[in-house]
Amino acid sequence: MSVRVKAYAKLNLTLSITGSSGGYHMLDSLVCSVDLFDLIVLKKRKDDKVIIQMHGQGTELLPYDENNAARAAESYINTFGTCGADITIYKNIPLGAGLGGSSADAAGVLIGMTKLYGAGSERELKELAASLGSDTGYMLTGGYARLLGRGDKVEYIDSKLKLDFLLLKPNGGVSTAECYKLYDSMPQAAIGSESAIHALISGDRATLGACLNNALYAPAAILNPEVKTAYEELEAFSPLGVCMTGSGSAVFALFENAEFCRWAQSRYKGKFKCIQLKTI
Repeated sequence: MSVRVKAYAKLNLTLSITGSSGGYHMLDSLVCSVDLFDLIVLKKRKDDKVIIQMHGQGTELLPYDENNAARAAESYINTFGTCGADITIYKNIPLGAGLGGSSADAAGVLIGMTKLYGAGSERELKELAASLGSDTGYMLTGGYARLLGRGDKVEYIDSKLKLDFLLLKPNGGVSTAECYKLYDSMPQAAIGSESAIHALISGDRATLGACLNNALYAPAAILNPEVKTAYEELEAFSPLGVCMTGSGSAVFALFENAEFCRWAQSRYKGKFKCIQLKTI
């Protein structure tokens, strides 16, 4: 028996640092799922081993013990006492971009293992996901949500608004640890997510675009100047708003509709990978 799971990327529409606790930064972030995904194929094994193969985005040589998807499968097996799985992941989500690809893969493996073996309640899966990473629990369901704390407190937002984005992925990445460290030397006032959430619920794309913000943009742009270049290249198309996702290095622009996205993509002459996205 085998199953296929699509593990979708996310964008941070807002990201504020609200303080720190226990050595971790506390966040307030409005996030959404977009139609960029890794494809995960899982097959049952008769023993309890996890065999994982990665394809794409330079992941072929990723060490097993550094692979969150492998950790997720092992945690599922150890928690519920099931047999193992052969797992193949076809990577489409760029690495080091702030798109949540690693967490998405971990969540996708938990979903796939549940489909294979049927063990675990929704609550147990969320607890297992939380142990694998701060935003892995959110990745189990995706959609619009406000993430608080370390990203482990999830408040889902009911909105049918469809958003269209153009994303640029600079060639280099940004170290998350270094980005937070540099942020600590240049902190900013927390903007919060209330205004953006109100605009999202009311369906006001223009106001939502004006609310896009990321407190980690300034340090990320210092660590990788390509982030600033990508930001300015997107601004040149006069979108509703421009923002960096996560701790970078990907930057995205919100447009009025898919047609304007296609227009901007067709005219982009820069050196970065350019991807049209929409919310799901």
